[in-house]
Amino acid sequence: MLKSSHTTELIEAGCDEVGRGCLAGPVVAAAVILPKLYTHEILNDSKQLNREERLLLTEEIQRDAIAWAIAEVSNEEIDKTNILKASFKAMHLALDQLKVKPDLLLIDGNRFQPYGETKFECIVKGDATYLSIAAASVLAKTYRDELMLKLSQQYPGYAWESNVGYPTEEHRDGIRNLGITPYHRRSFQLLPSQLELFV
Repeated sequence: MLKSSHTTELIEAGCDEVGRGCLAGPVVAAAVILPKLYTHEILNDSKQLNREERLLLTEEIQRDAIAWAIAEVSNEEIDKTNILKASFKAMHLALDQLKVKPDLLLIDGNRFQPYGETKFECIVKGDATYLSIAAASVLAKTYRDELMLKLSQQYPGYAWESNVGYPTEEHRDGIRNLGITPYHRRSFQLLPSQLELFV
């Protein structure tokens, strides 16, 4: 069972992002404030859950949360800055949308760019430790997976409906056979040899 909170008195927002390692699509982040002493039997790191569980949990999180928000940063902006800065920006944009101001941010991972004066704690494997971070991971992944599913219908041949933009062999075969789309991250190594991609 994951922990309900890091402190007893502060309003905490869990933050997580998905899509950092993808070759295509945006990076997506979510921020979630859950009630104190919140419990859930199956809420966990989104990678430990199947699609049906994530969809069900998304409804429950959005219903139960004190506040929640999702934000994305495009592949174009990732290429202009870098994926780390884009990930931090996506988290900041999600935090901007929260209807309740948190006192403390619980960040999944070991690095974060400070959000104003708000205190934060970076927690490695936080999405498998705290319910609020797990909830953020579920919202972000569900949102991004559904987005990539829609884009797969617009750009078939890359298997985005199953790999959601990650560098699988099917995805790379699609790049070799069809070239790149407007949603590919040109600053990433899309193929082992990329010279032919950008001629």
